[in-house]
Amino acid sequence: MTSATQAMPQRAVFPFTAIVGQEEMKLALLLNVIDPKIGGVMIMGDRGTGKTTTIRALADLLPEIEVVADDPFGSSPTDPDLMSDDVRRRLSAGETLPVSYRKVIMVDLPLGATEDRVCGTIDIEKALSEGVKAFEPGLLAKANRGILYVDEVNLLDDHLVDVLLDSAASGWNTVEREGISIRHPARFVLVGSGNPEEGELRPQLLDRFGMHAEIRTVKDPSLRVDIVEQRSEFDQNPKAFLAKHQAQQDALQKQIVDAQARLSSVTIDRELKVKISQVCAELDVDGLRGDIVTNRASKAIAALEGRTEVTEQDIRRVIGLCLRHRLRKDPLESIDSGYKVDKVFSQVFGLSEEALQNGAAVAR
Repeated sequence: MTSATQAMPQRAVFPFTAIVGQEEMKLALLLNVIDPKIGGVMIMGDRGTGKTTTIRALADLLPEIEVVADDPFGSSPTDPDLMSDDVRRRLSAGETLPVSYRKVIMVDLPLGATEDRVCGTIDIEKALSEGVKAFEPGLLAKANRGILYVDEVNLLDDHLVDVLLDSAASGWNTVEREGISIRHPARFVLVGSGNPEEGELRPQLLDRFGMHAEIRTVKDPSLRVDIVEQRSEFDQNPKAFLAKHQAQQDALQKQIVDAQARLSSVTIDRELKVKISQVCAELDVDGLRGDIVTNRASKAIAALEGRTEVTEQDIRRVIGLCLRHRLRKDPLESIDSGYKVDKVFSQVFGLSEEALQNGAAVAR
């Protein structure tokens, strides 16, 4: 038993590059990892379509990050934007920080989680008697610089969803109890998933997710067999299955790292920005989140593909993911699958229906 534990200290995770289909979900996740400021992904789809498997696979794929070894929030030892206030003070005082490396953490938020469990708690008694800010970190602290995954987010209490979205947007979590306030960095990629049959999120909350991916059960019998066979092969011999996909995993990991480094140098022509905003205006999208997210996602996909200039095709591939959940709709209508966005996009960018259909076929 000891030797088996030593041989496989961690549970094997299904490789991201071996996941068949669900291209829309995989693209949205990759773009958010490249630029977390896109604002997370809401994944809606049928049960048993590999949502959790894909997100876990993405976290496992990402390279290790450099952290301050004794910091409970996994602060960066070099980037001030990713440091807790305590680490900044220590650095200003000239202290040499202990550094270590760790895998990107994926935190699963359980449906029954309380606000204290999510945000953390302050020990008031200790604070009053000893004058010490005794803070018990919550799930937001653990998720800092990682991925926070909320399955069945549409069943979560609206107040908790608000807390998660506020932290994801600001990058900080503040806990206040009896006049005592503590804050810590909480920068993470927020991924929510749910089944439309169990109800949608309120439009105000849905709008705050950067992207919205729809996934459906694969209907092609041949493809279904491929998925079943791959899963069986992985379950029977995880080590051999991982070895077979290692080269692809390494290549994609390098592509992500290169894209993160390239992102700041990616530019988008003003004329394209104007057309993006024109699409948003003609779709009657409230606010400017749609414009901002589409610009960010277009830059991220260009960076992912090794380019420093956004093209019309980049925008076409992401605009549906960025806007479909922001459209005003009839209460009896499900979230638009992208047809309205595609139609307006083709009008604004001067594309024919045929060109649009060909582009959609290529994207699929």
